[in-house]
Amino acid sequence: MKLNDFQRIAHLSSLDLSQAEAEAVLPQLQAVFALVEEMQAVDTSGLAPLAHPILFLRDLAQPLRSDAVTEVDHRAENMQSAPAEQNGYFLVPRVIE
Repeated sequence: MKLNDFQRIAHLSSLDLSQAEAEAVLPQLQAVFALVEEMQAVDTSGLAPLAHPILFLRDLAQPLRSDAVTEVDHRAENMQSAPAEQNGYFLVPRVIE
């Protein structure tokens, strides 16, 4: 990517960059594009996609707990202190007209 291309993209993105800022950011953007090209060169055709990248490192990944109900329903006891309730929900005064 050349400086002119970068300035054109900045203009299309409504970014107001000075010449010095554009020259300072250009090498960083070129490094990002180089990394993307390097990643695209890797053959991933035989790999299954992961739900999350950390799952690849199973030793480091924290196991997720099972999604099971561990508490009993205390709604009736909790609603006893409510000044007003309807259908098991707290009623509060309207604050927005």
